Amino acid sequence: MLSFTRHAGHRADHISFTPETLVIAGWAGRDEAAIQHHIEELAAIGVPPPSSVPVFYRGAAQLLTQAPKVEVLGPDSSGEIEPVIVSLADGLWVTVGSDHTDRKAETVGIALSKQLCVKPLANVLWRLDEVAAHWDELFLRAHAVIGGERVVYQEGKLAALRQPGDLIQRWTGKETLAPATVMFGGTLGAIGGIRPAARFEMELIDPVLHRSISHAYDIADLPVIS
Repeated sequence: MLSFTRHAGHRADHISFTPETLVIAGWAGRDEAAIQHHIEELAAIGVPPPSSVPVFYRGAAQLLTQAPKVEVLGPDSSGEIEPVIVSLADGLWVTVGSDHTDRKAETVGIALSKQLCVKPLANVLWRLDEVAAHWDELFLRAHAVIGGERVVYQEGKLAALRQPGDLIQRWTGKETLAPATVMFGGTLGAIGGIRPAARFEMELIDPVLHRSISHAYDIADLPVIS
């Protein structure tokens, strides 16, 4: 069960629902050079290139979490900030999330790695219609605490990523998502390379309507026992 505060115009309400479908869009950038950069940074840690661009991975809907702390197996996972589209009975909404991924498992199989870690989400939604006209101006910024130091890990405008309508059309062949579907919309390159952290902080900033959505979570590494 996920719970959100929804903002539409000057109104706000609260909603809880159980997601039924999780889809994660990979290599969803518009800039071919940026896509190649992300492929190369993953290749540097042993991850094979995608079968198509973009590509859509499925994950168990139960992986979605809004907890302030997540547990992962071993020290080889990392966060990945993404815009997230949430389909409810009354339309499409947007928030921010992290496609937290086991990077060691990713060298074996990307779909497998997506399934091994929970996917943190913020607890605030904006109606997609309210930001669609200035979608490209929305800004993602992630900080990570690495070795005790808080650093900027990812940042950039959503102009670097495919728009929601494009991804939805490519995945479903339609203009919308079925209710209770959550779609992660792609990520930006990691500044300084992909690496694990003790804490991941993410923010989606709307400079036009002067608001932001943020979420942070701590990462606890569980021991790997053979």
